[in-house]
Amino acid sequence: MKTAPSPVQTQVDSKVTWQMWVPCTAMALCTWLSFFHRTMLGALAPTILKETGLTAADFASINAYFFVAYTLGNPLWGSIIDYIGLRAGILLGVTLWTAASVSHGWMAGFVGFAAARAVLGLGEGVTFPGGFRTAVESLPPTRRARASALSFSGGTIGGVAASLLAVPFGLKYGWRNAFFYSGLLGLGWLIVWAIVARPPFLPKAEKKTSKLAFPNLGERRLWALVFSYGLPSIAPGPILTLLSVYLNSGLGVSQKDIGNLLWIPSLAWGIGYFFWGAIVDRFAQDNRRPIGLFALLTVCSLALGMTTWTTSIAITIAIMSWATFIGGGFQMVALKVSSYSFPREQAAMMTGIASGSFALVNYILLQTPRMGLGALFNQHRYAEAWWIVALCPLVGVVVWLFLSRKEQ
Repeated sequence: MKTAPSPVQTQVDSKVTWQMWVPCTAMALCTWLSFFHRTMLGALAPTILKETGLTAADFASINAYFFVAYTLGNPLWGSIIDYIGLRAGILLGVTLWTAASVSHGWMAGFVGFAAARAVLGLGEGVTFPGGFRTAVESLPPTRRARASALSFSGGTIGGVAASLLAVPFGLKYGWRNAFFYSGLLGLGWLIVWAIVARPPFLPKAEKKTSKLAFPNLGERRLWALVFSYGLPSIAPGPILTLLSVYLNSGLGVSQKDIGNLLWIPSLAWGIGYFFWGAIVDRFAQDNRRPIGLFALLTVCSLALGMTTWTTSIAITIAIMSWATFIGGGFQMVALKVSSYSFPREQAAMMTGIASGSFALVNYILLQTPRMGLGALFNQHRYAEAWWIVALCPLVGVVVWLFLSRKEQ
């Protein structure tokens, strides 16, 4: 039986206007821009490697600098946003990463590209902390998970846009010019944000921390967030990174056909944000330990381990899309639950911890010697690789159950 909304909820929801959704829509464009800039190097890699003489190993190492800086940048920008405010914090972060993206066009060797990637990763750490803080500032708790889904959704298609837009431009005008002109997109978004980040779209007064606070590694709530987010929601990372390799080497799919398939899991990830965001707002409202939702998502996530049981391209893409869809659900549930443990004025830092843990787990899974996903893929041990990713949610949720049980 559907329960009637409480008087408080009805009163809060009645005040929701279309202007309140505008900042989160702007942040959807921001996450789109973030993923567009971070994937441009990969999309243009064949041309860049040929011209600069860099090797594939150099390229992998260059990208590793991005993940390390991104891991550190997320909680750092979260703390900065909570202290100086949402408007100024996001302006600074996007300006930094836009400049870093443009700087790729001037680089010619390993050191230059590595430095550009590191600064790009550091700047892009502002994206998800800023997106969640925007949802907190602009909409009431009954709409917050859906608002977060909207803020994050742009990233799911940003990578696709890089191949559709940057590659043709780079082939026609040169890869260096592609990076130079990418700065215009960043500049355009900064102008949009300067207009949106004020009344009537965002409140004039922001709740800020009285001093610059950083994550406390001794807090139980921090580790509860890390294990409920970093491990359970990990599937989209390895899938979007390694799916093309698996389709080509494991199933014999051509490069041309791969380009027609990779967008599907990414789209499913975005759909997962909105679907599970609505579920969380409905069934996890005021619930600090939605064990049922975590259990449901954990069971569903195990399907990824069955990937190598089939050689069907259609079924493989369906399994991968299901896994990214479930990964988006874990993100929405974990952020909703953790918002009860962290005060509103630390919402950006909280999201920075979550996103940073996601990046760190990705790095560990990909780079671990012998049993890392990269090593397993080199040995064509695909079944072991996908099962490792599939079991990460189970490990994370079990640890979260223990940590959240005694959380103060």
